[in-house]
Amino acid sequence: MPQYVDGFVVPVPTANLDAYRNMAERAGKVWIEHGARQYVECVADDVKPGEVTSFPQSVQLKEGETVVFAWIVYDSREHRDSVNEKVMADPRLKDMMDPKSMPFDGMRMFWGGFKSLVDL
Repeated sequence: MPQYVDGFVVPVPTANLDAYRNMAERAGKVWIEHGARQYVECVADDVKPGEVTSFPQSVQLKEGETVVFAWIVYDSREHRDSVNEKVMADPRLKDMMDPKSMPFDGMRMFWGGFKSLVDL
């Protein structure tokens, strides 16, 4: 079955990982409840700065931070758009959408939507 994926890369202060995990667990439950097929958040384990590019360089990683790589799976882009519309209107996430309450620097986060190319 074709899938659509939203991918995210986020710099998170290591001191805020518990707060980030709590936020991600809350958000993930809402995404799944509104129809997302999978919600995954992963913290860097074997991620080294590169000479040209890397995950740390992509988010301008600072001392005391780590990289979180995350994705949400949907059936299609249309399904993603429908789920995200419901998620963004969900009052349970209102406090998390305020940049002042985020346990990371949202200005250095990046994301995008991707169509499946290979799915084995």
